Amino acid sequence: MDKRDYYEVLGVSREAAPEEIKKSFRKLARQYHPDVNKEPDAEAKFKEVKEAYDVLSDEQKRAQYDQFGHIDPNQGPGGFGGGMDFGGFGDIFDMFFGGGGGGRRNPNAPQRGNDLQYAMTIEFKEAVFGKETDITIPRTEDCDTCHGTGAKPGTRPETCSVCKGSGQQEVIQNTAFGRIVNRRVCNHCGGSGQIIRDKCGDCQGTGKVKRSRRIHVKIPAGVDEGAQLRVSGEGEPGSKGGPPGDLYIVIRVKPHEFFERDGDDIYCEVPLTFAQAALGDEIEIPTLTEKVKLKIPAGTQTDTHFRLKGKGVPRLRGYGQGDQHVKVVVVTPRNLSEDQKSLLREFSNASGEHTNEQHESLFDRMKRAFRGD
Repeated sequence: MDKRDYYEVLGVSREAAPEEIKKSFRKLARQYHPDVNKEPDAEAKFKEVKEAYDVLSDEQKRAQYDQFGHIDPNQGPGGFGGGMDFGGFGDIFDMFFGGGGGGRRNPNAPQRGNDLQYAMTIEFKEAVFGKETDITIPRTEDCDTCHGTGAKPGTRPETCSVCKGSGQQEVIQNTAFGRIVNRRVCNHCGGSGQIIRDKCGDCQGTGKVKRSRRIHVKIPAGVDEGAQLRVSGEGEPGSKGGPPGDLYIVIRVKPHEFFERDGDDIYCEVPLTFAQAALGDEIEIPTLTEKVKLKIPAGTQTDTHFRLKGKGVPRLRGYGQGDQHVKVVVVTPRNLSEDQKSLLREFSNASGEHTNEQHESLFDRMKRAFRGD
């Protein structure tokens, strides 16, 4: 029976990258592994997938296959169709069914501690200008009584007699297509490689206790909502002499009643009276640090924007500051007195507003618009 194309077997193109080939192999190996798939042809398909991967995952073999295709198995070890060594299947399938990519993890090797996350809520101006403060972090630390061993003072943990300290047990299966070695976590020691006969009374044999730690932190000027600050080495301690993890502080910023922020720029709205907008004026504008004077030209319309350069937020990664953008809103007066109403009527008449001539002119223009003129 002719062999199928190796690329077809793995379901990849001839231009597939090594990562794509490996990903496809892992998926198909899981699908057709005889311990998982009980279909009659699963074992044959599994062998086919394994053979295709052995060739396409090797740069030299893949190049030879791309040039010459399948080689007669009678040509010997150099051919792709020769005998298959199933003795190494255990290492391959450990990463699918027994863990760890085929390698053994030493339970006594140094391991890095876990990272911690802390959410900090600060005021709007604290985010702008930065602050220093102390925070209290609950975290797991080594027990002072047993120094992290978990054993009662004066005693020591014993090496597990089942896994000999490796933390793993090997289960060997001889199948029709080869020898499979599965490595699992040792159920006697829980994968630690050690047995504690006399447990420490303070930590109950875990070697860890919960404590609160006070840490001084500096919030840099210019941080914004959602910023994440890393404090190196302030996470949970490592085990077996491993380094500690890090502390990540996630910033939450309270809104301000007057200012709004977009990146390094500040936005605000300032009310103007009708007289200020019409006649012009010089008004005071609050900024993040002080009050500044802003000149309002005569005839300013509502929603007009002004920019105060350099009055925004200090740039977190760079020099200088953003700008402050001021939008003016002309406020219509309410609850006018009779004198104020009389003055506005005089202004209206002096401006020629609301006369019959203007109304007729407006209606004429609307009629022409409807006619399409």
